[in-house]
Amino acid sequence: MGRFSAALLAIAALSTIAANAQAEPQGTAGLTIGVAGRGYEREIWDETAFHLGVRGDVLFARSGARDFGVGPYVEVFTHAFDEIQFGGGGSLLVPVIEFLPMVVSAGVYGRHGDDGHGLEPGIAGQLFWGSRSYNFHSSYGMAFGVLGQLRWGLGDSRETSVVIAAQLDVAALSLPFIFLVEAARGGSADADPIE
Repeated sequence: MGRFSAALLAIAALSTIAANAQAEPQGTAGLTIGVAGRGYEREIWDETAFHLGVRGDVLFARSGARDFGVGPYVEVFTHAFDEIQFGGGGSLLVPVIEFLPMVVSAGVYGRHGDDGHGLEPGIAGQLFWGSRSYNFHSSYGMAFGVLGQLRWGLGDSRETSVVIAAQLDVAALSLPFIFLVEAARGGSADADPIE
């Protein structure tokens, strides 16, 4: 009985010392670059087009790299520079591997192309797999990986597209430019020579 009481006392003491886990929102922004197989009248991959876009999301309910996360996303991109698509929806992060989770997304989009059909609605599904860090010091987490999308147009063109792309983190891509600007300015005051 004495050991049991001591164990309970030790557990109670440790639980008062342990810090509470805080689930803070984590956002990311990425450049997506790849190919899209697009078609009209429900044709799948009628032609191959260049894909270029930006995508951002915010995930809630995570307090570490092993946690599930859920939140909204927004995106804007083009296929072959003759159309623009913009949309948003919801994302679910599934930590299948601690530092290489999957993010499953579903949402709606609008499409406007130079094919004469005007603004058309559609639905989209996406699977992202890659590095999605959890930042314990900031609300921004970097993301690098590959993504696949299926887009199903609901307008008169009956457009479909399959996108295969790489997602590159915008913050990481900006680091060389930040370095060059700081180098041109002469660096920070901390880098000044000591006299």
